[in-house]
Amino acid sequence: MTRHAAFLWLLSVPALVSCCFAVPSRSAARSSAPTQQSRYRASPCVGELSADATSGQILVERNADAEAYPASVTKLMTLLLVLEDVRAGRYSFDSLAQATIDVNRCEASWIGIKAGEKMTVRDLCYAMMVESANDAAIVLAVNSAGSFDLFIERMNSRARELGMVKTSYYNPNGLPPNPLKRYSWKSFNVTTARDQLKLALALLKLPETLDFTSVKTCDLIKQPGGFRVSVTRRVNAPTVKTVLAPEEKIVKQLRNHNNVMVMDKLKIFNPDGSEAVDGLKTGYITAGGSSVVLTASRRGKRVVAIVLGSASSKEREAEVSRLVTDALAAVAW
Repeated sequence: MTRHAAFLWLLSVPALVSCCFAVPSRSAARSSAPTQQSRYRASPCVGELSADATSGQILVERNADAEAYPASVTKLMTLLLVLEDVRAGRYSFDSLAQATIDVNRCEASWIGIKAGEKMTVRDLCYAMMVESANDAAIVLAVNSAGSFDLFIERMNSRARELGMVKTSYYNPNGLPPNPLKRYSWKSFNVTTARDQLKLALALLKLPETLDFTSVKTCDLIKQPGGFRVSVTRRVNAPTVKTVLAPEEKIVKQLRNHNNVMVMDKLKIFNPDGSEAVDGLKTGYITAGGSSVVLTASRRGKRVVAIVLGSASSKEREAEVSRLVTDALAAVAW
């Protein structure tokens, strides 16, 4: 090898080593990775609509009949059935519900209630709507219908009564099928934006709905035999400090996943300075992306906005914020 050739070879060695062994930075890998999209998860979303909550008139819609996976938005139907049970006198919000072994059919988000432990129906509703606790939804379902499977039958029956013709429920919390968890359900819950409007309008006829969906934060408190929940902040209300009994301790602060309602940079304000958004529910699973059903009010007028199957939470929040802002301007000018 000539001296010139050897020199050129030595220059090439670092480049060769770099080519073979260099590992891209995490930020580079993250920025270059494509956003997962499918029939049930798309940019900016699979389907959306907004409506006047008083008349039910649809203001804007796009692919409103496209099927999507609602994920934890499912819990709105669970809440509706519980609220209707209480109104019918089957039990009260103060009634104690005892967890059964059915709580093993879930994963996070959860509060960690175990079989045999008890909570009031009211506190389980807070846990379900604020923390999006999947185990709380199961306890409420079994307490309501007597068994997990009977509650699923009730969910689908009520959906038919509301005209939710393209909705099918297989569980009360929106978790995807997962054979490794030995879930009994074999399919995803499925719905559409149009069907979710029908459910939202039914819920908004019950004032108790906003009692649960307008909560921003609360404390989960361990007490003998189970848990209780102390609400610490609601929309347009100051923070309240939790008072504990001697045998109690706070084990977790529950924070609402509804970022448009909770995060200062995303809040939508009315001309009088009040916060417009005061419910309802968000949801996320990998296969179905990010979804949300929101309600907001201004000058006595109320709107609903629904976004299902966004490829990211950022897109979901941008879409639903635009829908809510335009809807409020249309009905409360």
